[in-house]
Amino acid sequence: MSPSISLDATDWKILRELQRDGRVTNVDLAGRVGLSPPPCLRRVQALERAGVITGYRALLDAEKLGFDVRMFAFVGLKSQAETELKAFASLVASWPLVREAYAISGEADFLLKCVAPDLSALQDFIIRDLTAAPNVENVKTTLIMRVAKYEPGVPIP
Repeated sequence: MSPSISLDATDWKILRELQRDGRVTNVDLAGRVGLSPPPCLRRVQALERAGVITGYRALLDAEKLGFDVRMFAFVGLKSQAETELKAFASLVASWPLVREAYAISGEADFLLKCVAPDLSALQDFIIRDLTAAPNVENVKTTLIMRVAKYEPGVPIP
């Protein structure tokens, strides 16, 4: 948390409720956190302006939409110069199968989470795009067999 942002207990309640259900109405949210609707809306808007709330989105079930194969890819680059890291990150942003990408420390430089409709599409992506990308030295992949926990966001008591 940025030191310039000061959150009180009510702000934390608002964040917890919005993280649980981003579609909650302002009236329902106000009731859950013990405020009337106008001050609740002002607080939510202030949290948005401060960048604490960065957006709202629907969480989709990949398998129900035909994306049955999920994979993590550990990517090692030949050069870790800042320009090369930025170039690879820009390239990753253009690949639709990559849903999350993290610059990491350790044995790899990037961790990518990918989804695909089938193993063939994933293999095509790995061969055609990922391993052929400039500056990529090695790629290690692991298929996701099942998700044991999926709870995006941050832990708010």
